[in-house]
Amino acid sequence: MRSALFSAENLEKESAQPGMRLQNSKMLKIELNGEAMARVGSMVAYQGQVQFQALGSGGIGKFIKQRLTGEGVPLMKLSGHGDVFLAELAKDVHIIDLEPGDALSINGSSVLAFDSTLSYDIKMVGGAGMASSGLFNCVFSGYGRIAITTKGTPVVLNVDAPTYVDPQAAVCWSANLQTGYHRAEQLGLGTLLGRSTGEAFTMSFAGQGFVVVQPSEEPPVQGSGGQQQQQGLLGGLLS
Repeated sequence: MRSALFSAENLEKESAQPGMRLQNSKMLKIELNGEAMARVGSMVAYQGQVQFQALGSGGIGKFIKQRLTGEGVPLMKLSGHGDVFLAELAKDVHIIDLEPGDALSINGSSVLAFDSTLSYDIKMVGGAGMASSGLFNCVFSGYGRIAITTKGTPVVLNVDAPTYVDPQAAVCWSANLQTGYHRAEQLGLGTLLGRSTGEAFTMSFAGQGFVVVQPSEEPPVQGSGGQQQQQGLLGGLLS
């Protein structure tokens, strides 16, 4: 049987070392030898002896925070020995290595998988509470790898000058950055008449670090109580 489908670039990538690696730009492969954490529903295939255990948002404390904030990561624990392939709606997959002392603030909906050696908590984004009725993100720390997803190829901005990003396009950033909420659209007669640029508010970043921005804006979704939440930073997914 012959087909370009069977070319080397589409064949399974093999490695002698366990852990995460990219199978391709849209798919993550975990060569499992113990445990790892992954987003619920992200498994597309696996080989070997692997068990899947749903964990909700990762503990009772995080579960309560998720219910209060709308932010969180619906987790399942992978355990055993084998190869697990993960993907999320054909989004681009990126792997980040965290080392001791690193901390990454990330949109919960962009988390695909992470090593069980990492820990995370749900924290309020500084400077955003009054403007947005609460803006929350997941902060990861520890030593290990985390796989994130973006809609399209992102840009990584080095925060060496005042930096402003649409909250729906911000994927993750250095947790040590100072954040705020900035009115981008000037008020005037046009605003009173219902005209809008669609860019009323942006997030501001200052300090030393980076911000990852995707070329797509998550649409607003309805949250509990009928309030609109921005899926990019407020709409944590918990099954």
